[in-house]
Amino acid sequence: MNEEKDATPPPKPAVEQPAVEQSPENVPAQTGQVQQIGLRTGMFGASGSGDTSGYGGLVAPITYPGPAQRPFGGWYDEVADALDVALQAGGLTTSVERVVIHRGEITFHVRREDLVATAQLLRDDPKLRFELCSGVSGVHYPDDTGRELHAVYHLLSMTHNRRIRVEVSAPDADPHIPSIVGVYPTNDWHERETFDMFGIVFDGHPALTRILMPDDWPGHPQRKDYPLGGIPVEYKGATIAPPDERRSYS
Repeated sequence: MNEEKDATPPPKPAVEQPAVEQSPENVPAQTGQVQQIGLRTGMFGASGSGDTSGYGGLVAPITYPGPAQRPFGGWYDEVADALDVALQAGGLTTSVERVVIHRGEITFHVRREDLVATAQLLRDDPKLRFELCSGVSGVHYPDDTGRELHAVYHLLSMTHNRRIRVEVSAPDADPHIPSIVGVYPTNDWHERETFDMFGIVFDGHPALTRILMPDDWPGHPQRKDYPLGGIPVEYKGATIAPPDERRSYS
């Protein structure tokens, strides 16, 4: 006599779900208040030299996007919540000064004294896992009194397919920001370039030397107060003429 077969089919093997697309395009852009910190005159905002661009009369406000308000939308709240929990557990409740969402991208503004500890949490926390820092960019805002120099870090989570930015500021009179090469070794030459071009001193960097300009080069060429011309070029004694001595196209 044949045994009665079980009518219940065997369970199907679990099918791995595809990764959810987490690109910022799927997060609603958030528009909020902006902060004006000054006015820019001319095309490049330069002063103390002639402007031959033809835009000498241009006047435009210098603005920052204002802080975002919760709910941020999409996965931004998940990242912000996980970071808040990790910071509280580490006693770093005041590390994040504000969160800005602009043009579909999220930026966490962090106090410079808490940068290394915050970067460590962003890298190691299972709910964050921002394993890669693809570099640091310098920005110079001469009108942002007490916060003239900014360092912007670009972080990628390969685990969760997410990108965020971390921004830190320092005054021109004290241009020191802790190095995060110990957390993200990829930042080694990026910090050197930012030091070379903007004069931000990354404390704790293993070898903070110029990377593009000669060691004895005066000044930092990508700062807004750097002269546009008249700088000697170390090539057969040639020089770049000051802007007011060049041909005018007005």
